[in-house]
Amino acid sequence: MDEPLRIAVIGLGYVGLPLAVALAKYQTVTGFDVDAARVDELRSGHDRTNEISRDGLAASDLTITSEAEEVRGFDVYIVAVPTPVDEQRDPDLSAITAASTLVGRMLAPGAIIAFESTVYPGVTEDVCGPALEAASGLRCGVDFHLGYSPERINPGDKVHTVDKITKIVAGQTPEVARTLSKIYGSMNNGDIFIAKSIRAAEAAKVIENSQRDINIAFINEVAMIFDRMGISVQDVLEAAGTKWNFLNFSPGLVGGHCIGVDPFYLAHASKTHGHDPEIILAGRRINDGMCQYVVDRVHGFLDGPSDVLVMGLTFKENVPDLRNSQVGHIVEGLNALGHRVSVHDAMADAAEAERYYGVNLLESLSGEYDCVIGAVAHDQYTKLSPASLVRSGGLVADLKAIWPDVADLETHRYWSL
Repeated sequence: MDEPLRIAVIGLGYVGLPLAVALAKYQTVTGFDVDAARVDELRSGHDRTNEISRDGLAASDLTITSEAEEVRGFDVYIVAVPTPVDEQRDPDLSAITAASTLVGRMLAPGAIIAFESTVYPGVTEDVCGPALEAASGLRCGVDFHLGYSPERINPGDKVHTVDKITKIVAGQTPEVARTLSKIYGSMNNGDIFIAKSIRAAEAAKVIENSQRDINIAFINEVAMIFDRMGISVQDVLEAAGTKWNFLNFSPGLVGGHCIGVDPFYLAHASKTHGHDPEIILAGRRINDGMCQYVVDRVHGFLDGPSDVLVMGLTFKENVPDLRNSQVGHIVEGLNALGHRVSVHDAMADAAEAERYYGVNLLESLSGEYDCVIGAVAHDQYTKLSPASLVRSGGLVADLKAIWPDVADLETHRYWSL
């Protein structure tokens, strides 16, 4: 890196935008997104993901474009596009393949293409490499080279930002790995781990979220067991947490674009190599079943069709991200049982809520309900008491243990995961 490299970050969502802004402090970076409306929004100073502030965008030297020609012939391309699953829960590689084709058309000899998207081992070299070759007419490993640096973005987390965490990098050659190490290291004080291979780096990423999914599944299962026994799982976890090596996980819904998706990538790879991934898929079954469990428990507490308020629709607290939120399934399940369900969210975009889940968000919190469900622990919700929203004798279903003190009030019933 004796001479400045021209770097293009492909995809400006939850992963790509923070990365591009961080790198642009030290490198010459252009951020590209196929969504022209997204680019216009960012140019106006607004990031709908809330990952980068208006001031942060204004202060950045990042160039933003939706014109592919503006990233033609760059030295390094970093691809950060979604890798979801399809309706059969098989890996959907359409976005990363399309991005590879787009980049391939822009390639000049000598380029490095690094991928950040979560995939199963082999995708970078066996899927993306051939797609780049087909679009460029160049030879992978000769005319251009591949790299991988898995994203570790935690939406809404202002502590573990991309410039303050260890970055894994891997390259098709040691030279590529060293170049990527210098690029990423420029933004995080050199906190870099060079993996032994691209496949090892891909595997490391896919097991990170799978491990978390399995741990949450265990806590969800014991929560259901102790619920049947009349024991508060929160009391149990408080006691167990006093042991030095007890892992601190809480029961709840597992949604979003990572934890609820990545285990299926690992399971897919496992099956293609002749191994039945029992624990991985068992964890997924438990976590996917939590919505129905909540619906059944809440329905059992209620006396016929009731007025229900669900507080929170996003997949986690203090973010506007509605992707793969499990709360939508709870709303759907309660509606199907004849309950009249209203939904409020302090962070979500109303148009996206209607588009994703057919939900019309309340503009404010008011009225009285037979049941209030604390589904997402937004800061706004932790600062209020649901007692004022529940009719006498009504139910507070506290899925995130947002209001433990409310359990002692005698004006209503209280249930928590």
